[in-house]
Amino acid sequence: MKIADLNELNLFLSEYPETNMLEVLSPDINGILRGKRIPTKEFESFFNEGVKSPGSVSLCNSRGEFSDDVDMGTFEGDPDNLMRPLANTIAPISWLKSDTAQILSSFVNLDGSPAMFDPRNVLIQALAPFYKLGLKAIVATELEFYLIEDSDQEAPKRRLANIPGTSLPQTGIQYAMPENLWDHDDFLEDIRRTCIEQNVPMTTVVSEFSQGQYEINLHHVDDPVVACDHAILLKRIVKGVARQHGMSACFMAKPFTGIAGCGLHVHFSAYDQDGVNIFADSGSRETPAISAALRHAVGGLAVTMEEAMPIFAPNANSYRRLIPGSYAPLTPNWGYNHRDVSLRIPVSDLDNCRVEHRVAGADANPYLVMAVIAAGIHHGMTQECDPGKMIPEGHEIEDEVVTLPRLWSIALDKFDAGSVLPYYLGEDFCRLFSRMRRSECDDFLEQVSNVDYEWYLRSV
Repeated sequence: MKIADLNELNLFLSEYPETNMLEVLSPDINGILRGKRIPTKEFESFFNEGVKSPGSVSLCNSRGEFSDDVDMGTFEGDPDNLMRPLANTIAPISWLKSDTAQILSSFVNLDGSPAMFDPRNVLIQALAPFYKLGLKAIVATELEFYLIEDSDQEAPKRRLANIPGTSLPQTGIQYAMPENLWDHDDFLEDIRRTCIEQNVPMTTVVSEFSQGQYEINLHHVDDPVVACDHAILLKRIVKGVARQHGMSACFMAKPFTGIAGCGLHVHFSAYDQDGVNIFADSGSRETPAISAALRHAVGGLAVTMEEAMPIFAPNANSYRRLIPGSYAPLTPNWGYNHRDVSLRIPVSDLDNCRVEHRVAGADANPYLVMAVIAAGIHHGMTQECDPGKMIPEGHEIEDEVVTLPRLWSIALDKFDAGSVLPYYLGEDFCRLFSRMRRSECDDFLEQVSNVDYEWYLRSV
């Protein structure tokens, strides 16, 4: 973790001298950015010493509330921690009218040690065993989202294009149709410009497998923590720019019934100290030319997938995405050039041989997702886990058995019973994470929704 210094602040202010406020941001346990604004007169002390903030801000539920039934342990009394600025993350906020900038920060304890509840620190801890093997990871993420009409309706409505010359909405999926991008060209161009301003390496944009749905890819980097910074900043950029254009952006895993959900896909490859991709087998004549290391890595990802589900699917809505026939994962299978599997080996040359992890929803915390992926890969390689038979390219998966938990409470039970992840994430963190998510799960189940009334009020 590299802390930003005064030189970085002064360089930024020389380029943006009108800046009068700075949003200090840190991801909470759910991957939601939280923080505070500080005025110009406090910039220097923040960069020198950090700014105090209760560590409990990282332990909010999805509604930004604290749960009375969660044992906070050392967090009782709401003690302060320090938020320290992270290097290379200060940037202007172009979608605001005010001259406000932003910076990512990391929580540390008052003695300067990493705070165990900060998701960035959890990821750093999970990567340590992987790095001890003398390996380097190159990773990239992809995020799907919907654009939503800004309206006063009770339910969100997708922003759909009209059939040219009419007021009728365009029907059909129209997957990968450039005209769908034309309809939002100003919005997408503002995202591109903002990503450049905020050092977020955006690459491809595509209209996805549902009207109003889009995917943005991020360029691969050789630091998984930075890749997650990019992912969480991209979500913020998309939401901010959408508001500027009179829309909302939705990263819920399954915002609408009967149409595609939204995923967070992670590409992961591993290289030795000579820069050789250890997932590729240069001597193989097979397609794909994969090494034993990749097979074992995939095996580890398969073995840990069930206990990691509350991280891949952290909310009640997450489990609505996990339905058959929806390109969503149902079992820890793997295959080459096959998008129906959970663990896909994309077509590539030897240098770029990798695994694409397709399980997490777009609502997941990217830092924790990356942490459990790194854990699964290390566990698989060191324990030589067997991934089972690979599903061949072009092969139809018939009678797929659903083995991953499709209920939030059951997923949390699997997480609690897990034996692998506590070693990588830390037992204290796993215990706290489980308590936080189970409390929200219980709260959600107690809510009486409109569906209850629609289905049962009259009939029963």
